[in-house]
Amino acid sequence: MKVSTKGRYAIRFMLDLAMHDTGLPVRIRDVAARQEISDKYLEQVVATLNKAGYVRSSRGPQGGYVLTRRPADYTMGEILRLTEGDMAPVACMADEVNQCKRADNCVTLRFWKRLDDAISGVIDHTTLADLMEEELAMSADNYVI
Repeated sequence: MKVSTKGRYAIRFMLDLAMHDTGLPVRIRDVAARQEISDKYLEQVVATLNKAGYVRSSRGPQGGYVLTRRPADYTMGEILRLTEGDMAPVACMADEVNQCKRADNCVTLRFWKRLDDAISGVIDHTTLADLMEEELAMSADNYVI
């Protein structure tokens, strides 16, 4: 499993919105500058997030984007599945019921299931709030007088 640029940027965008939440919308241009991401590419990523209702946009000179929920209510799994699609490590794990004709006798399926459980265990139990805490802890560790 390899997460694409779109998935990585979606998480970085959502985290940036959460970290810079002052009650006012955050402009894509500002996020793009802080995250060193092309604002044109970021607009494409944000369109997906906006359409899914993860962020809300407002127009005008003071316009931008805000999260529609609390950071603790977004998991990395839902953001990645929105931008990446299925996160299963192999195609036969993608469906709710495994369609592979060898599923009953496939010893490697057990391995893939464990890997899928491990991936889901991390991405479905890590929230934006968790990443915010880590970001703040990293910033505190780098504080110099």
